[in-house]
Amino acid sequence: MKVVVTGAAGFIGSHLSAALGEAGHEVAGIDSFTDYYDPVRKRENADGLPIVEQDLLDADLDAMLDGVDGVYHLAGQPGVRASFGPDFEHYVRRNVHASARLFEAAARRRVRVVYASSSSVYGDAESYPTPEDATPRPISPYGVTKLCVEHLAYAHARTTGLDAVGARYFTVYGPRQRPDMAFTPMLEALATGAAFRLYGDGSQSRSFTYVADAVAGTIAALERGTTGAVYNIGGGEEATMSEAIALAEEIAGRPLEVERHSDAAGDVKRTRADVTRAAHELDWRPTTPLADGLRAQWAWVAGRVAAL
Repeated sequence: MKVVVTGAAGFIGSHLSAALGEAGHEVAGIDSFTDYYDPVRKRENADGLPIVEQDLLDADLDAMLDGVDGVYHLAGQPGVRASFGPDFEHYVRRNVHASARLFEAAARRRVRVVYASSSSVYGDAESYPTPEDATPRPISPYGVTKLCVEHLAYAHARTTGLDAVGARYFTVYGPRQRPDMAFTPMLEALATGAAFRLYGDGSQSRSFTYVADAVAGTIAALERGTTGAVYNIGGGEEATMSEAIALAEEIAGRPLEVERHSDAAGDVKRTRADVTRAAHELDWRPTTPLADGLRAQWAWVAGRVAAL
């Protein structure tokens, strides 16, 4: 197939682009290299990938989608904590407005879209593991914008015939993980001997999802997902931050200096994905144990730190 990947230089997007290329698909990547975190990291991710530097907010999307079989829409403004305050404007433009433009173009071109959503739409979920039909109650502006993207996809499906499938990612980790997510600064602190800033008491838990599993679920969503459906793409293993820190110390063979801070705004206490729908409809399940995935991320972080 000929496919477009938006946010192709990002953490998940770069892994997805590489996997699609290795599978023999023709991949066209687009990324605006925003400065939410150091664009140098994104350019490292983009090395060797077919990526055009352009912003979805002003790109010629009809031309971009001409002759395309599918779109993986991963572009957007990430991060829970930074979404409070004046930077919320970036979240509205880069998540909501950019997605609206893409959905309109995809509907005109009759191109299927898989778009990235987030477990943040659930907020403090009503049950664990959390199924897709749980009532979404996001507690961060970021989560609000991701839920808005889901509603935009639904609205376009009803009115313009958009063929879209949503992927709700649960705390994806692995090589190239963003520096604002917990595991990268944790492992960088282990590699350099610096202190790691832990928000909360360490009891908060996540359904950690290895990036290769997230990529496989995303590809399955385009190939086998039901139009209009949303799927949890989450790890099969839940762990607290204290447990993750202990595991990282074991893998690195050294202790981590932890600098403790109060809970961060917008951070939920727990996530745990119910992936029953993805297993039945996409034939997808997470397969990577946390220890194996964290070991792979440690190797990447240690190698990157040594090369700096």
